[in-house]
Amino acid sequence: MAEKLEDLNLPNAVVTRIIKEALPDGVTVGKEARVAVAKAASIFILYLTTTANTIAKKGNRKTISGPDVLQAMEDIEFDRFIEPLREALENFKKSQREKKDANTKKKQQRKDEEDGNDMIEDE
Repeated sequence: MAEKLEDLNLPNAVVTRIIKEALPDGVTVGKEARVAVAKAASIFILYLTTTANTIAKKGNRKTISGPDVLQAMEDIEFDRFIEPLREALENFKKSQREKKDANTKKKQQRKDEEDGNDMIEDE
């Protein structure tokens, strides 16, 4: 766990960027409000993680999974965010698969090129 309570805070730059993206142009947010949002977000993350961990433990698992987080969102009554989160998780999985497929394809191309070079050298 974190050594100091401050270690649990989200980076200010990240919080500021999220706030700016959520608000219309021309709206400013004071430092006190940014700190409050950061603290609230940190507390929410701790609460959600604890709930998801409880769900994982009930399943005799030590690793929290995406479905655990979705179930935790339902358990803490944040139902309206479940579908957007589910879509974000699916997009994440899709992008991870695409990256993996691209890497596999690159490795195969390199192997094919090496095999082709080996055949030329053997001649």
